[in-house]
Amino acid sequence: MASGWARDDAVQEQIDSTIDDAVSRARRSLHQGHSAEYCEHCGEPIPEARRLALPGVKYCVQCQQVRDKAQAISLYNRRGSKDSQLR
Repeated sequence: MASGWARDDAVQEQIDSTIDDAVSRARRSLHQGHSAEYCEHCGEPIPEARRLALPGVKYCVQCQQVRDKAQAISLYNRRGSKDSQLR
């Protein structure tokens, strides 16, 4: 239930926006194209099974795990922040 100056469907719009952002982020992270034979970060060979399973893979498992941790998903909805509501 929205109150104040917000429209009645404002909460649902925030939920939909959060879901749309997550779907867009997941689609951008999908692998495409030619797989590298060697990791772009450490230079170790990438196993053939990994290259076949993930088209376009560029990193070995260990380096990919490090990259994934560095790009951790933020669960904070910036569109719903107080600052954005003041604009």
